Amino acid sequence: MPGGLLTDLYELNMAASYLHRGMTADATFSLYARTMPPQRGFLVATGLEQCLDALESFSFEEEALAFLATQGFDLRALDAFRDLRFEGEVWAVPEGRIVFADEPLLEVTAPIAVAQLLETILLNRITLHTILASKAARFRLAAGEAELVDFAFRRTHGVDAAMAVARDSAIVGFVGTSNVEAARRYGLAASGTMAHSFIQAFDSEADAFRAFAEDFPRRTTFLVDTYDTEGGVQAAIETIKRLNISRGLAVRLDSGDLGKLSGRAREMLDDADLTQVRIVASGGLDDLEVADLIEGGAPIDAFGIGTQLGVSADAPSLDSVYKLTEYDGRPVLKLSEGKATAPGRKQIFRSADGDLLGLQEETLEGERLLQPVMSGGRRTSKPPSMEELRARFDADLAALPEDVRRLRDPAPRSVEHSVALQSLTAQARSAALRRSGASSPA
Repeated sequence: MPGGLLTDLYELNMAASYLHRGMTADATFSLYARTMPPQRGFLVATGLEQCLDALESFSFEEEALAFLATQGFDLRALDAFRDLRFEGEVWAVPEGRIVFADEPLLEVTAPIAVAQLLETILLNRITLHTILASKAARFRLAAGEAELVDFAFRRTHGVDAAMAVARDSAIVGFVGTSNVEAARRYGLAASGTMAHSFIQAFDSEADAFRAFAEDFPRRTTFLVDTYDTEGGVQAAIETIKRLNISRGLAVRLDSGDLGKLSGRAREMLDDADLTQVRIVASGGLDDLEVADLIEGGAPIDAFGIGTQLGVSADAPSLDSVYKLTEYDGRPVLKLSEGKATAPGRKQIFRSADGDLLGLQEETLEGERLLQPVMSGGRRTSKPPSMEELRARFDADLAALPEDVRRLRDPAPRSVEHSVALQSLTAQARSAALRRSGASSPA
């Protein structure tokens, strides 16, 4: 939908001022993370497709303009807003690629009023998706060969976030989601079992298990911890034997000492010649808890991951910024202490030695990560498939050094600047100090 009002008021103030003064030259803004969140060795670039959707539909409807009239914008500003569309270009890191702090996830070039207005929505989309995908990637590392399923819908901060969790976790290797609408929209596997309330509603646990198995004989997962976990496993065994079912079977553990309980459940199932029955664990697990269970030898085949993923509980925010780097062909930067920026249009050059941040026009060794994804306000290619997104992530994850991959005390890569970028930064710094009336420190 048109999203002219999906922005902060100060963006509209600046855009109106630019337009009043005939400042219509192209500006380039760079969106990146200043720093890494705690305990993150890397980030996973996601949210680009949602950004491109917003750019293609960007406009101001008459109802939006009428509201702005009540907020102090004059007719000249409203008339100028009415004609605004995004007709610029975007270079971005493809979704699913691994990135680090200081690396542009995307760069937007468009007339400055339009480019300015996009700041809020682009940061909103990129920040949400990237922080969620990066958290999901930690679960992927923690789980080893065990499967992962997104159970986060009921715990996320709104429906949009739930859809983002389902998509972003699928990109990094989750095999399914409990979110049925997300499964439909993104072509994912829908996954679900039963709740404790289902078991409580029947006269006995055995009655509940039998009813569920009769109704869903090819995808039967028994939730076994409503009353007594070992008793629940035994009831599941008896139900399987009585109904003679053999496919799509699992027991789910949702509480207690999951390491010990999964070991005991495995023993009971194997003793009953039900080696094909899988064990699923859930219950508010964080990535470090999953890692501890796997490293401790818990015979868990799959994990349902909810709250800790859905809100990225240990690192729910990303220090993402959207900064002007060029206006009307002039490189610009910010000199604020602790928040300085680098000028010019960028490119990330990736090689076996690490990443180098340079200028877009440079020819340096390594893979060029930033790709043109929009030109003239339209996508340059069709959206990638989920298989393509997963393949990108898998390749990048496999290439990461162990110290970057580790869950505890990772060592994120620092990104060096090319000689040309360093030179341009020095020139832009001197020019900025002259404009401000300050002198460059000796």
